[in-house]
Amino acid sequence: MNNTDDTFGRLISGMSLEDRKSLFERLSSQSNLSQDPLYEESEDTYKEDLTAQFSRLPWYGRLACFIVSMFKSIPPDKVFEDSRVARLGKIIEVKAAGYFDRKRVVMLPAFHAALIELKTGARFFYNALDTSLNRDKGAFFGFLASLEMQELYSRLQKETDPLKFVDRHPDISEIDLRHKVFQTMDTIFESVSEQERERMYTNAHSLYSLKSLASFPFERVILSFLPDPLANGPSCPVYVVKDQLIFLNDILYSFKDSPSITLIESLFVFQLQSKEEGKNFDIDIEMRDLLSKAETSLLTFRSFNKRVPLNLILRCATHNMMLEPKLLTGGEDWFVTFQDYWRQYIEKQIVMYMWERHKKDLFESFRRFLKGRNLMFLDNAASDSNPDGITVQGTFSLSFLLTFYTVVFASDLNGLLRSILIDGDFVKREQRTSFTEGYNDLMKLESDIKEFDQSLATTGRLGKRYISALEDPSLPIRLRKTQLVIEEATETAQLIIERTRKAIDAVIVVLNAIITKDLEGNYEALSNMAHFIGKTDLSSTVSSRKETVFLNNVTETIQKLQKTIQLLDDINVVELGI
Repeated sequence: MNNTDDTFGRLISGMSLEDRKSLFERLSSQSNLSQDPLYEESEDTYKEDLTAQFSRLPWYGRLACFIVSMFKSIPPDKVFEDSRVARLGKIIEVKAAGYFDRKRVVMLPAFHAALIELKTGARFFYNALDTSLNRDKGAFFGFLASLEMQELYSRLQKETDPLKFVDRHPDISEIDLRHKVFQTMDTIFESVSEQERERMYTNAHSLYSLKSLASFPFERVILSFLPDPLANGPSCPVYVVKDQLIFLNDILYSFKDSPSITLIESLFVFQLQSKEEGKNFDIDIEMRDLLSKAETSLLTFRSFNKRVPLNLILRCATHNMMLEPKLLTGGEDWFVTFQDYWRQYIEKQIVMYMWERHKKDLFESFRRFLKGRNLMFLDNAASDSNPDGITVQGTFSLSFLLTFYTVVFASDLNGLLRSILIDGDFVKREQRTSFTEGYNDLMKLESDIKEFDQSLATTGRLGKRYISALEDPSLPIRLRKTQLVIEEATETAQLIIERTRKAIDAVIVVLNAIITKDLEGNYEALSNMAHFIGKTDLSSTVSSRKETVFLNNVTETIQKLQKTIQLLDDINVVELGI
């Protein structure tokens, strides 16, 4: 079936562990991703506690600061601080000329250009990160863990399969099944080694650091640079963007290590879900292109960190010689997220098994009620026999109702109901109205369902829109458009079902009234009941027999209509996934 509201397509969901290993081994052999550090701390950090250093100055050093302070009207320790900051500024201008003006405390054109390059490199990863972290973080960590913890993944797949427990205990209850499966899952999770935890955390932390860099407000900083004749290009006072630069400094420091090849390749596999069903899709070609661009972006990060001594610039600009970047948090929740993902996955497996069991029981009920006939499934809606049809909630019920119309209503019920409609003289007008409307809606049931089915065809109103939506190259737009078609089709199907239920209920109410007697022993609904039960021109024995047959027929009709409502309720439980 087309499951259009799933975040990811068959490329990932249908990939076995062996397929994943084979794919990633092939991709890794073609990849040139460097594992060199992105951020290397220099031994010359020029970190100084100016207050402590000033207190340790010899007397002549403090005297010199005191004399200068008298001319500048500032405290002696401030004179010492200014001298050390000025010294650092000169070092920066030698190490990275063109990035920072220590005297005016402004960022220069070279920094502006480097920032634009850094933004381009970081933005490249934005779509891949959006697909993995923002749309379904649990599924991504589940996929990544299948590669980094293959034995654990294999155990989870095999040992938590509900069918494994059902095979050993065929009559196991749903409660016991859940208890045993989740108990097994918890035991498997306890076997995760420290090395595996550390490897996954490193990946998760890299992922969050990369996300922080990709979503950094580069535009706000870049737009703060204005033309500056003195700098021969755009410049920006540090105080204007100080907070943003401190945050950028923290991000770059936190993103010290190059992300693993497995992590980068997993990101791109998820990103390619939007292209998977496109024409001429070749995952090897697509991945080679993305990996090449990734290497270019990572080189941009390394280059920026080598060329731009951002931490030294911030120390100089803020007069805080102790300023150091902070290691950002992120990724610590990977294990909880991974567990939640598997808990939800297993829950779906259990629900699917229970759904199949309920469905099997339901089909047994169908066979008895529909005289051994198979359901007449809709031609254009998704079903086991038509997996490429449109998935619409309610089509299972419509298939049942279509079969009910042919096998039960038309052959067993219509004769009696039609006779009552044509020949019956109702005591109350509202009873005739209710019965007539209900009967007419049941008579239109087959044509309503077939008309709806035709609208789902490739040439039908909804089918055309659905095909057009599937051809949209944008995954978010494609999902939204297809969902709108499905919602409209579901609404139409539900209207047919509800109208049929109301029609059946209305007919049942009137039929019950027909066979009910008042306190005086007279039948309540029909004034010409004698016409149906044979109390005119017949012997009492024949009349009594005919009355019994008629009442039994009405009672049997009521029971079949009630059974129809019951089966619709059972189908609804199955369609909603139990």
